[in-house]
Amino acid sequence: MAKLDHRLVDVLGDRTAKVLYDAFAIKTVGDLLHHYPRRYMVRGELSDIAELKEGDEVTILAEVFASTTRQIRGRKGSILEVIVTDGSDKLSLTFFNQAWREKELKVGAQGLFAGKVGLFNKKKQLAHPDYQMIADGSDVDNAVDKFAGKYLPVYSATSKLPSWKITQCMEMAIASLDEVEDYLPDEVRNAHNFPTLQQALVQLHTPADLDHADAARERLTFDEAFLLQLMLVLRKAQLRKLDSVSRKTKSGGILEAFDAALPFELTGGQKNITAEIENDLAQSHPMHRLLQGEVGSGKTIVALRAMLAVVDSGGQAALLAPTEVLAAQHLRTFEKLLGPLAHGGMLDAPTTATQVALITGSQNAAARKSALSLAASGEAGIIIGTHALLGEKIEFSDLGLIVVDEQHRFGVEQRDALKEKAVKPPHLLVMTATPIPRTVAMTVFGDLDVSTLRELPLGRSPITTHVISVLEKPAFLDRAWARISEEVAQGYQAYVVAPRISASENENSDIDFLFGEESKDISSVEELAPRLAGEALAGLRVADLHGRQSAEVKDATMRAFAAGEIDVLVSTTVIEVGVDVANATVMVVMDADRFGVSQLHQLRGRVGRGTSPGLCLLVTNSPPDSPARARLDAVAETLDGFELSRIDLEQRREGDVLGASQSGTRSHLRLLRVLRDEELIERARADAEGIISASPDLSSYPGLAQEIAQLAKDASTDYLDKG
Repeated sequence: MAKLDHRLVDVLGDRTAKVLYDAFAIKTVGDLLHHYPRRYMVRGELSDIAELKEGDEVTILAEVFASTTRQIRGRKGSILEVIVTDGSDKLSLTFFNQAWREKELKVGAQGLFAGKVGLFNKKKQLAHPDYQMIADGSDVDNAVDKFAGKYLPVYSATSKLPSWKITQCMEMAIASLDEVEDYLPDEVRNAHNFPTLQQALVQLHTPADLDHADAARERLTFDEAFLLQLMLVLRKAQLRKLDSVSRKTKSGGILEAFDAALPFELTGGQKNITAEIENDLAQSHPMHRLLQGEVGSGKTIVALRAMLAVVDSGGQAALLAPTEVLAAQHLRTFEKLLGPLAHGGMLDAPTTATQVALITGSQNAAARKSALSLAASGEAGIIIGTHALLGEKIEFSDLGLIVVDEQHRFGVEQRDALKEKAVKPPHLLVMTATPIPRTVAMTVFGDLDVSTLRELPLGRSPITTHVISVLEKPAFLDRAWARISEEVAQGYQAYVVAPRISASENENSDIDFLFGEESKDISSVEELAPRLAGEALAGLRVADLHGRQSAEVKDATMRAFAAGEIDVLVSTTVIEVGVDVANATVMVVMDADRFGVSQLHQLRGRVGRGTSPGLCLLVTNSPPDSPARARLDAVAETLDGFELSRIDLEQRREGDVLGASQSGTRSHLRLLRVLRDEELIERARADAEGIISASPDLSSYPGLAQEIAQLAKDASTDYLDKG
């Protein structure tokens, strides 16, 4: 008898085990049984061959009329064609590279055959049908009762390993299966009326009916959610045991001076979250908090106040940004907000002042040397940087807080590399401007405390969004350029966003189409900027910005745009997050269907950041009834980032959300869907918290402890480590 961890080769033999491993990385009996059916094909009542239609799922009782095997032309392999008849007509059955079946399918033999009717050379056929031969003298009626009405699982398959072959492997594995120990506590299983683990695995692959299959699938889906939540609850408890430096706020320091000089009042949401963060920083264990919020909700101020609180305690704060443009934007924002408080060490600076340093990969040697010195000596209380902050030569005097902006752009190892530069575990604040649905936050960031900013600062103007279809109304694009000119004439500025930097060598000019000539290529910054400057926006000050430019060029361009010296900035998505120019009121996004829903929401958040209304125009060549157009219409219809994030999530693969695709490994989450299974995830979280409350180290649940330990070894759970 086989256990779940037994090698598959011992059950199925070398050849079959190798094919399963090559196709799906399946190594053990448990791996195989966790290769779940995608759906079920139900054998129905017996059909007459004469009445069959293409696409029908059928079951027939027929006799073998003829059987031949022939070689496939031009390549290796053979085709076995079996002709069967039920008296009303004849039907072809085809099997590829299975000549051995000819011994079973002898002329005159009677059998039951099930499959989907297809057409080949205008002849009806069943390709690789499931069948059961009826031995001479057997009760035909009894055989029909057993065969017809059976639920056949349909699996993800390959050409070398078709679904019917996987079904055979499953049946062999189940037949050899020893008693399976159930790690789910009895109290949890009984509370939800779940089948045992063994019952669930067997019923999912060989269901008596669809109700049994549904019950099995619900149990196994719950298991995925429960184990995930249990690991997150455990990790959260472990984080609270770490010893960190308490960073209590103090009076008379830089934070108090900053608040006194702030020219506006914080929103209610900002005040509440600030209080949560200050309480976290005062603890002797490290803060691990996620700060999410709507575009323009004021996350930067909240993060800066946390950093100043740490500076007051004698520590330093590091802000990790994903791009040099965003890092430079943060530097400008902090220097503007802090004023003299960022001039630490200078004659005119207040005694409470500090310095802000910037470290990026492409800055010149002198600037880098100066920034490194400021960080190492502690003269810079705030250090802003890109991945360059993770370098071996970067040292801090007393790193007390790490702020990670747009956390999803950084891997676990990168965050850990920065943590290791602190003497004691630092406090951690991760930020995202992409709103996250509740169950996604619970599933992906379940070990973090979550703060959400929904309220926009007073005076912030709404953004109007329209879709411009160049297929339906090409003249509207000319109107878009005219609108930019009108906004500039009133003293405002504009963005034009393109999906790529340049056209490849073998492509025609994409701009010809955008200006009314025939071409279907994608817009690029390097072609669009000069064309606009010379034609539609002639006379305006047009500049380009993209990731291939040097840090000096990018910084100079952004400073000029912020100073009002550039009217129109033609850019890639480097301006997607963090860029804050209150005077920009209009944005045109070219080939908007090339961007995701949340990305478009982030992009349009760059306009309407002042007191003047914002306008975002989404230009597309997509047909009006296409999925791409539906995405754009959804963006145009709402400014609710949380609603858009749900739409975005529904259109993405689950692995993208849960991290499997980022880690490049196979996720253990095969059934769980964070939107569809919201209620189940919440139940799983509550159950996980109850189990940890009853047994913090899981000593009372050895089966669960073993399962969690095994899960922790899986590289695909790296995505869980957000702290």
